[in-house]
Formats: sequence, C-alpha cells, structure tokens
Amino acid sequence: MQALIGEGSTAAVYKAIDDRLGRTVAIKLLLPNVRDTTRKRFMQEANAAAQLSHPNIMAMFELEDDEERPFLVLEYVEGDPLSKYVPSSPELVVTLGRQVALALQYAHEKGFIHRDIKPANIKVTATGQIKLMDMGLALSRHTPRVTAHGMVIGTPAYLSPEQAQGQPLDARTDIYSLGIVLYEMATGRLPFTSEDIGMLLRQQVMQPPAPITQFVADFPRSLEAVILKSLEKQPARRYQSAAQLAAALDAALFGMTHQSAPSPAARPAASTSTGESARTLRVMLADDHTLLRQSLAGMLESSGNFVIVAEAGDGETALNKAMAVLPDLLLLDINMPGRSGLEILPLLRRDAPQVKVLILTGREEDAYIIRALRAGANGYLLKSSDESELLDGINRVMQGQLVLGRGVAERVVTGILVGGGGALDELETRVIQHVAAGFENEQIADALEIPITEVIEIIARLMDKLGAKDRHAAALRALQRGLIVIEDVHHLAVKA
Repeated sequence: MQALIGEGSTAAVYKAIDDRLGRTVAIKLLLPNVRDTTRKRFMQEANAAAQLSHPNIMAMFELEDDEERPFLVLEYVEGDPLSKYVPSSPELVVTLGRQVALALQYAHEKGFIHRDIKPANIKVTATGQIKLMDMGLALSRHTPRVTAHGMVIGTPAYLSPEQAQGQPLDARTDIYSLGIVLYEMATGRLPFTSEDIGMLLRQQVMQPPAPITQFVADFPRSLEAVILKSLEKQPARRYQSAAQLAAALDAALFGMTHQSAPSPAARPAASTSTGESARTLRVMLADDHTLLRQSLAGMLESSGNFVIVAEAGDGETALNKAMAVLPDLLLLDINMPGRSGLEILPLLRRDAPQVKVLILTGREEDAYIIRALRAGANGYLLKSSDESELLDGINRVMQGQLVLGRGVAERVVTGILVGGGGALDELETRVIQHVAAGFENEQIADALEIPITEVIEIIARLMDKLGAKDRHAAALRALQRGLIVIEDVHHLAVKA
C-alpha cells in the first residue's frame, strides 16, 4: 500500500501497487469491529461490482474474504470528485450527467439500483470520463435485502421521496438522485437544505424545487425542464429509465448547440394553409441515413418554420428521445437498425399520443402502409416526395388531417387499405405469414394458440379472397400484392 486516499465510518481506501500485474489499484479495507449488517453490505458491494463491467463504472478486480478484515481490490481512478464541478456550464452538466445516466442504465439492466447517487460517489478523470463508484448500497432485485423495509438509507440531501419514506424502490429512485446532482451542478446549490434531517426528508417528499432560472437567469429552459422532470415527486412522472434521461440530456444539448436553430422567439411564425399563424414546430428526425437527416434538417430549418429538437439513427434511440423531448412532429423511417419504426410506433401512440408521427420511407408495399396506419401514423409519405409535398404534408398533419403521399393515396382509393376484397384482418395476416414460412396447419394452430379447425377455415377464406387454388398459391399472392412482407416471413422461418 502506498497511501491512504479516503476513510469513512466503515472502510478505508488505499492506493496500492499490484506486484503481480504491475498496476496501480485501490484497496478498500473494511474497518475492524463493524456491525454484521455493515459486513454484509460490504459483501453486497463486492457482489454488485463483480457483475458490472462498464466504462463509466469503477471495476472490481478481486475480493479477499478475510474473516477479520475483508477487502476489495478495485480499479484506481485518478481524478476529482464531481463536487469539484459544482457549479458547471450547461454543456458540462449535460456531458457529465449523460455519462452517469448511461452507467445507471447499464446497472439497472443488470438488476441493480445504486441508491446513493451523489457527487462524492462520482469521479471525473482528466479526460472527462465519469466513473461511478461505491456500490455499497446497490440493491439487487434478485438477492435478499440487507436493510429492512421502512428503513431510510442513503445520503439525506440526495434521497428520493420514496427513499425518504422507506418505501420499496425501483430504478427511478436513482433518476431522482441524479436529478439532484444535475440541479446542484447547474445552480451551485442543493434544491433542498436543512440542518434538521426530519425537515430535509419532508422537503424531499413534499416541496417542489425552485426553478433553476431563479438562480441562473440565462440557463437554457430546455435543460431546466429535463432536470426538473427528473425531480418529480411521483416516480411515474419522472423519466421511466435512465436511458430516457440520457436521451433528454442529448436532446437539450442538441438544442443548445444547433446553430441554425434560433430560439422560437427569434423565428417568424409559421403560417398554415388556412392563413392562421402557428408557433414554430418542434420536429424530431428518425432515420438511419445521416446524410438524409442532415438534408431534411437543412431544408426544414431554412423554411423558417421549424426547429429540429432531436435526431436518431435507430429505433431504440428514436423511442427514447421522442419520449424524452416530446416533439410536435416525428418524421419516422420504417427500416432502421434494431427496432423498426413500425415496432416503436404503437409504443409512441400509447405513451405519447400528442406527438404527431409522419412516416417518411422508401417502402411502398401495401403491408407496410397498412401496418403503419393501423398503428396510428398520422401520415405516410415516400422519400421520393419533393420538398413542396413534404412541407404540405407536415402542414396538413399538424392540422389533424391524414396525409397519404403519391403512390399511397391510390391504394386507399382502390380499397386495399379500407376493407376491399383483398384486405386481410390481423389473424388472416398472421396465418398466411406462417403458411409462407412453411408451417403446416397443426404448427400454425400451436403457434397462434387457436383450434386447427379455425386455421383450416381461415386458409379456405384466404384462398377465396386471393383467388388461389391452394394454400401455397395464396401465400405467394399475398407476397406479390404486398399484403405480407418477406422480412416477417423470414423471421418466422428462422424461429421455426
């Protein structure tokens, strides 16, 4: 051991050299004569740290379970505690805060809640990398509790309302605590303070935080809104995951640094086709082609009526960012890495019904159009649309109209999407997909959990609708007409 670098009420931390590997490490040594619960919590920290491997979480290398004084061999992190960055610029609040959020998202996905997020447990390296430390209070959903229900544990100034009341916890408690850290970084002060711990806990439960702009007049309102949402007293009103918080921070930074997007107050009001004035529209772009997003952003912003509040290149990021920033309009591609636009659309409609969604895609098959409109899309345009058609489509969507572009509207007119002879209901679609994937009738009945007699009746009905002489010809015609898509068939075939 080289030097003592920290000491608390239960453990001391030393800087040391690992002679075997020739590296600098940190040794966390449990102090003598501690309670059994403290020793159990120390072992809980070891268990948590051993299961977590993330660039923003301090790594554990080894545990020595000595009967008298167990110790952990940890990654040695050279840097300053986050308290050295209080207060910080809005840009630094976002840059550091999103790293903590991503580390928490990883821990939460592994089943751990930190429960003690505060500046002292967050280090910043010389390169600006965050390291989340001290998993001593980390609670796994899969292991017995060290503390009893109803016991308040953590640092009072950073406790969530549910922690302050000794209630059961989930990942949203860490989001609240990180919100306090972000508030402190933004203002240089804690949102709630009192020398009386009981009073402080009551503030955490009942008192709303003062607006950040009360202390920092020019603080970006978009970032203030993100931080205050994290500090909602009811967990259901906060961000529902740390990933959503990270996405919201990203979007706030995007809005602060996007040079071509002046503030709404500085922009001319948009005008609708009815001649009424309208506020500047907050638009989000979701497409995996970066150049297309850049082109769309430039075109929309040059019109003077739009501000781009967020972008995403894959479905999962698009969902998280849309839920975080709640744009007025989302321009959504269908085929993206990970989750497709069609997969996230029903979730957006359920959780953010106020967001208008205009599909902008190269897919013109009937099956895609049907699924998008059934899932609640407000419009469907092809990427071949020109600038005037796109702007007109956006305008009409925002007026509450259903917008169908050239090549799409024609299909509606011919009845394909509105129950014409060739339209398939959901169960018929699933059955014919399975037929196309090579499933026999009994296998389809098992997969869809319906009687085999119903499968036979549906296939007969499909043959009649599609004018096919057998089940295989019906599947082929459904593919040819775009009533089902080959990607779904391939997916089923792989599962089979």
